Amino acid sequence: MKFFVDTADVSEIRELAAAGLIDGVTTNPSLILKANRPMKEVIAEICDIVDGPVSAEVGATEYDEIMREGRILAKIAENVAVKVPLTLDGLKACRTFVDEGTMVNVTLCFSAPQALLAAKAGATFVSPFVGRLDDAGVDGMELIQDIRTIFDNYPDFSTEILAASIRSVNHVKDAAKAGADVATIPPSTLKSLVKHPLTDKGLDLFRADWAKTGQRIE
Repeated sequence: MKFFVDTADVSEIRELAAAGLIDGVTTNPSLILKANRPMKEVIAEICDIVDGPVSAEVGATEYDEIMREGRILAKIAENVAVKVPLTLDGLKACRTFVDEGTMVNVTLCFSAPQALLAAKAGATFVSPFVGRLDDAGVDGMELIQDIRTIFDNYPDFSTEILAASIRSVNHVKDAAKAGADVATIPPSTLKSLVKHPLTDKGLDLFRADWAKTGQRIE
C-alpha cells in the first residue's frame, strides 16, 4: 500500500518525505485555507519536495471552468494530479485530462457505482471517503471492499483506490486489508502508525540494560 499525506503544511511534508514514509500528497480547499498561502505557491513547493503524485483540487463545478482551472494546476509540475469532483461534469473533465496526459484524482466518492464511473472515465485515482461514511452510520471499509471486488473483475481498469477521510490507525489497517492501493493520511495519524506501548516498554528495558553494561559503541 502507498501512503500519501493529506495536508498542505509544507513543514510536515518535508519531515515525512525526509523519513521516506510518503509516496505522494493530497490537498483540498480546506487544507489550502488552513495553510493561508497562495495555492499555486503551495502546490509548487510540495511538488519540489515529493516526487510522487500531488493532488491539487479545482474549485469549479462546471466542465469548462474545471478544465480551465485544472490546466493551470497541471502546468505547475509534472507530478500534479488534478482533483475533480465525482459529478458528471467532473467525470467528463477527467476523461479530457487523462487524454491530455494529466493524472486525475476523482474525489468525494461515496458509492461503488460512483467508483465504477470514475474508472470508466480513466481516473488515475478514485477517493472513497471512509471516515465521512462512518460519520453517517455506514461502514466506510465495506465500500473499499466493494470497489476492490468490482475493479478486480475488470483487469483493464487502471484506476487506483485511494482511501480518503482516514481518521485512525485502525482505518489504515482496515483499508490495507480491504485492498486499497493508497491511503491518504493526516500527518498526526501517519506518525501514530509507529507507536505501540510495548515498543516503548521494550525500548526502555533495553536502554536500561545497555546502560548497566557500561559500554559505548565507538
